[in-house]
Amino acid sequence: MNSIYFTEEHQAFRESLKDFLQKEVVPHIEKWEKTGTIERFIWEKFGEMGYFGIAYPEAYGGLDLDLFYTVIFLEELQKIKSSGFAAAMWAHGYLAMTHLNAEGDERIKQDYLVPSIAGKKIGALCISEPFGGSDVAGMRTNAVKKGDKYIINGSKTFITNGVYADYYIVAAKTNPELGNKGISIFLMDTGLKGISAVKLDKLGWRASDTAEIAFDNVEIPAENLMGEEGKGFPYIMQHFALERLIMAINAHARAEYAIDYTIDYMSHREAFGKKISKFQALRHTLVEHATEVEHCKVFNYAAVARLDKGEYVVKEATMAKLKSTKVADDAIYSCLQMLGGYGYMEEYPLARLFRDSRLGPIGGGTSEILKEILGKMIIDNQNYEPAVK
Repeated sequence: MNSIYFTEEHQAFRESLKDFLQKEVVPHIEKWEKTGTIERFIWEKFGEMGYFGIAYPEAYGGLDLDLFYTVIFLEELQKIKSSGFAAAMWAHGYLAMTHLNAEGDERIKQDYLVPSIAGKKIGALCISEPFGGSDVAGMRTNAVKKGDKYIINGSKTFITNGVYADYYIVAAKTNPELGNKGISIFLMDTGLKGISAVKLDKLGWRASDTAEIAFDNVEIPAENLMGEEGKGFPYIMQHFALERLIMAINAHARAEYAIDYTIDYMSHREAFGKKISKFQALRHTLVEHATEVEHCKVFNYAAVARLDKGEYVVKEATMAKLKSTKVADDAIYSCLQMLGGYGYMEEYPLARLFRDSRLGPIGGGTSEILKEILGKMIIDNQNYEPAVK
């Protein structure tokens, strides 16, 4: 399968990335997990290596590489014992920056996309709200145009990089009476008057900064409207396929890491006079999980290949996230069990993996919401087309 999607150049990139992560990131992971703050220097090192520019045009300092380089980037980030650190990196590189590249004008791209690729500015995408959750169309944050400014009021929550970001990509209603047709997207500097951000205390993803943000009469220049007014909802929907595939890839990668770690542990741990890797019940359970993870990986890679060709794979991406996050949760649960009491200890990776993985079926659209979306497509024959062509 690897030969279908990955060239020698891809494999060389993977090895280089592994080496970088081991040298530059892994020595700091435990500190960042405890403090909940990822130090700024690592963002710039990622920028220097070109990792934030993988998918972006060369004109702005990017590398303009195919999506399987992104797959490698995501997979290796899941194998260094901190999904929180991984989330901070990909939320900047593939949530905030995706909107900069897709809806930002030339000024925005020069002033924000270029330094974001270089790791000198950190971005956060602000969509979810305290009373909205997965109901994007039900958002309450509003933006009122007054002269050459927009005045923004409202709140956002569960925002990755929300405290230490330099800029926000904010969804707000410019015409509330129009429902989802009245949403627009704005660029907002985080140092403006009227912005307050509070760090949230989470079960997992401890290294990442996740915030609840309030906007109290925040004034931004009218030119910070991204794209067309009222087109925010289609812009958001347009990028959901990539976001869901990202979370699906993250899921299969962390499950694979958990299984590999558990196999190694079982090959050394003895009970009743033999290695526990020889106990049939454990062997068969692990084989079942490995099979499911491999199925997910094959499906995810196929969906990525189609997306890379420009196909609109919202159905497949939704299926990928729904299935992969469930499979990862189940696999990691079993892997922790196989370590026995050691699996429950924080010094072993399964405890953190167990907590971190639980966000998979929640973030980026809950599994329940995804099932309803798929129900409309599979049962009701509803056909979703690209929102912006």
